[in-house]
Amino acid sequence: MTAFTIPSIETQRLTLRAAQREDFATFAAELAKPRSRYMDGPFDRDAAWSFFVNDLASWALLGVGGLMLERDGEVVGQVAIAQPPHFPEIELGWFTYEAHAGHGYAAEAAFALRDWAYAHAGLSTLVSYIHPENAASIRLAEKLGALADPAAALPEGDTEADTIVFRHPSPEAMADGGMEAYA
Repeated sequence: MTAFTIPSIETQRLTLRAAQREDFATFAAELAKPRSRYMDGPFDRDAAWSFFVNDLASWALLGVGGLMLERDGEVVGQVAIAQPPHFPEIELGWFTYEAHAGHGYAAEAAFALRDWAYAHAGLSTLVSYIHPENAASIRLAEKLGALADPAAALPEGDTEADTIVFRHPSPEAMADGGMEAYA
């Protein structure tokens, strides 16, 4: 087995860390809510478990995966860099738990994980697959400097009515413009 390390990333307000078994109940409850519809939910407990363990296993298989967003000892959401089999590219995704939405946690975590992936995972491009009606995620992708990429391949089974592909700025573009250009 290949040795791997799941990073822990500190931001101004958050710790991005590996999932722990005790995180699952709240994770499953959040994925069961109607607000998970933009991720093809709501999901039952078994499907939520598949997401949960996939985000951990992806670290061993791909060198990237999901991290829980912890603030003051409480999990407030999740951010992930993943490529399930039906995704043509590696995606940066985020999900803030309902009680913690609107506080900027997803943006803070997505900036941090994107920057980590470019600096430590050797990635040179990332996309976010976003449902056209998910206005909050579209705003966040744009805040991250991502632009709609109509030439990008869609996830298997998706149509343009289901998904907009946002391409995140490359490490080179961020270096040329500085982080201020994307904040």
